[in-house]
Amino acid sequence: MKERIIASITRVEQIEKVLASSVRRVNLMTGDITTLASIVKQLHEADKQVYVHMEMVNGLGRDTSAIQYMAQTFKVDGIVTTKSNAVAAARHAGIRSIQRVFAIDTAAVETAIRMIHTSKPDEVELMPGLMPRIIREVKGKVSQPLIVGGLIRYEEEIQEALDNNADFVSVGHHQFW
Repeated sequence: MKERIIASITRVEQIEKVLASSVRRVNLMTGDITTLASIVKQLHEADKQVYVHMEMVNGLGRDTSAIQYMAQTFKVDGIVTTKSNAVAAARHAGIRSIQRVFAIDTAAVETAIRMIHTSKPDEVELMPGLMPRIIREVKGKVSQPLIVGGLIRYEEEIQEALDNNADFVSVGHHQFW
């Protein structure tokens, strides 16, 4: 199960825990433009893949130039974003993209699926991750690997998500890394 866990880092204090963990992938949602180089370097030296959440790391622009800069300067492995134009920019910059979508109601899920089919991210992250039926439905409608995350607190919830066709589960609690 560990190989299917992605560490979601929302606080700088979590970096030491993830460095010592066996988790291979990290979604970085903390830090800022002045600390990003150091954080990414540490994570890469620990053999972690680093995906930077464009809307949550301070000081980053949300445009093509910012994504190109991150790819060239920080050598990030990819980005996490809610924006379709950022997915296209990541592809152009030669890095991977995870498009994050929110299942707040039926219309939001339908819109998200249309957006995914248009933007073609490398992976999709469905939030929140506690909806087995929705996980199965979205997985059945997209070809990309499906990550689920958000509100997951217990090992049973991780297993339930995986049992319902999630490819990966992103969690912020270090006991699961």
